Amino acid sequence: MSLATLVSNVVDKTRFLTVQNYIDFCARYLEFVETGLQARIVSQNEQHYQFFQYTQDGHYNITRPLNSRLFYSADEFAGAAAQFRLTLEQLRDGVRPSGEMRENLCRTIYTLQQSIGAALDALPSGRSNQARKVNGDLFERLIRLLLISMNVECVEGTVKVPVRDLDGSELFKSSYQHDLLLSKDDELKVIGSVKTSSKDRIDKVFMDKFLYSRLTDTALPHIAIFLNDVQRKKARRENEYGISSTFLPGHFKAYTVKLNALDGVYYCDIRPNMVTDPLLSQHIKTIDHLFYSDLWALLDREGQTLDEVAIETDQEEAVADAEQINALADGDE
Repeated sequence: MSLATLVSNVVDKTRFLTVQNYIDFCARYLEFVETGLQARIVSQNEQHYQFFQYTQDGHYNITRPLNSRLFYSADEFAGAAAQFRLTLEQLRDGVRPSGEMRENLCRTIYTLQQSIGAALDALPSGRSNQARKVNGDLFERLIRLLLISMNVECVEGTVKVPVRDLDGSELFKSSYQHDLLLSKDDELKVIGSVKTSSKDRIDKVFMDKFLYSRLTDTALPHIAIFLNDVQRKKARRENEYGISSTFLPGHFKAYTVKLNALDGVYYCDIRPNMVTDPLLSQHIKTIDHLFYSDLWALLDREGQTLDEVAIETDQEEAVADAEQINALADGDE
C-alpha cells in the first residue's frame, strides 16, 4: 500500500471503529516502512529511539521518535497481534494471562498507536494541527475500544453532576467532559483521561479529580493514560536528531503530595525516572498493570449511582462503541 493511501486512510476516523481496524491499519503501515522509507535516523542521545524519514511522497518529513524496544517490525507484528487478541479474550473471560504476555500488551498498544502517529507525520506542515487532533482522538478511541472488548461498560462523554447545598438540596448541575467513564452495576466507577502525552495536560488531570471530589463530596477514582512523553529535538549538527522528555516530574510530585494523588497513571513508553524515582514509581506504572489488575480492583470499589449523574455521550464515539460491540458479538475480534 502506498504512503498516499495510508495517509488518506488514517485521517478518516470512520475507518477505526473496532480494535481489528487498528490492527489491520498497523499491519499495512509496517509493511510499507520495510521498503518505502528514505532513511531511518537513530537518536543521538537515546539510541533505542529512531525516526523514519519519508521520500518525496511524504514531503521528506521526519516522524516522531519511535522506541525500537517497543515498536514491532512487520515480521514480528503478525504473531504479536494474534497473541494480543488472545490476551484480551482471556482478560474478558476472567482468566489471568501469563506474565510473559504483559510485554506484548504494552508493545502492541504502542505499535498500534505509533503507526497512526507516524503515518500522520507524512502530512504537509500546514496540516499539523489536524494531525495532532486525529492522533489524540484515535488514541482515546483505541483505549476505550480495548476496554469494551473486555466487556467493561465504557463511554466518552459529559457528566452532569449535581452541586448541593449544606441541607442536601440541589443548587445546580456542573458539566465535565471526560475521555473515559467506566460503569458497573448502575454505578459510575472510574473517570479517566487518555492523552498521547502529559505535555500541557498534567495540571488539568489533577484538577479534574480535585474539583469533582469537592463538588460531589465523593472519592470517585480518577486515572490517566498516556502513550509516551518524548519529543524530537534537533541536535547540534545538521541532520542529527535526539529526543527530549516532555514529562514534568516537579509538577507531578507537587500535585500528588499537595493536591491529591491520582488513582492510577499508566504509560506505554515509560520514562526511566518514572521507574527509578521513589515517589514517581509509586504512582506511575506501565499500561499492562491497568488491564491485568488495577482495572478490576477499581471497578469493585464503591461508585456513584447513575441516578445521581447524567451522562451525555458523544454521538461519533457512540457509533464506534456500537461497532466494537457488534464485532465482538459476531466473533470478529
